[in-house]
Amino acid sequence: MPEVACVLQNPDRLGECPLWDPRRRQLLWIDSLGARIHGLDPGTGARASWQMPETVGSIGMRRAGGLVAALGTGFFTVDLESGAATPIAGLDPIVPGTRLNDGKCDRRGRYWCGTMDEDFSEPKASLYRLDPDHTVTEMANGIMVSNGIAFSPDDRTLYFSDSRRERYARYDFDVEAGAISNRRPFVDAATTEGRIDGATVDADGNYWAALFAGWAIGCFAPDGTLLRRIALPVEHPTMCAFGDDDLSTLYVTTATFQLSEEGAADQPLAGSLFAVTGTGARGLPEPYFLG
Repeated sequence: MPEVACVLQNPDRLGECPLWDPRRRQLLWIDSLGARIHGLDPGTGARASWQMPETVGSIGMRRAGGLVAALGTGFFTVDLESGAATPIAGLDPIVPGTRLNDGKCDRRGRYWCGTMDEDFSEPKASLYRLDPDHTVTEMANGIMVSNGIAFSPDDRTLYFSDSRRERYARYDFDVEAGAISNRRPFVDAATTEGRIDGATVDADGNYWAALFAGWAIGCFAPDGTLLRRIALPVEHPTMCAFGDDDLSTLYVTTATFQLSEEGAADQPLAGSLFAVTGTGARGLPEPYFLG
């Protein structure tokens, strides 16, 4: 049976985007609304934190070192030695009331990242592709909150969640061209308690997703069938990713920003970092951004 443990009681307002960095043997993640990037060595417990100049939507590793980061208004590189954030590309124009959110690298070194409507009211967000030459291309639009980006192990499918509207989709993915097509339904929202937020794919091709407002992590087959549900002691998990040297530990970030005072009092571990072990699943190494 899987075991759930609180790794770090750290009340992030909006913990997001756990990412295992094998070079540093460190788990990285963000407090999106706190505009911080965190690091943790699970072996020693050593911690680090880097303050960013803007809200952080997501991060990815760079082959050249450090990170690519989607901050509120554009894409940056982040030097993890100095903490310096350097802008490399913006959205021209950025739609008023939106910011960059969930993102992930594909296996050709591009960074896919979507925006979100900060008021959760209009489908005015988009999905973008940041290429290694720092060109930004809009790939899809009519989205309210971009989430759940993940690529199948065979590079033939891109999974996507418009989480606030509970619309979960699969695209055919051409990894060589960096193109998506044939959007079609993935998970039926009527069968899932909680909204699919951040997600990852394991080595067998199953899709693991944080179920925001659902108190759980869900594991879905490539056809969208719910295979298992792992309960958590907090209402708002936000994203999950496999980490540690063998990629067998599922790390989960969580949030506090939508909890009432009563809800926060009832969930003292909300906003903390969790680890799920004993799932029998293993992750895949995260690709690097080549820009």
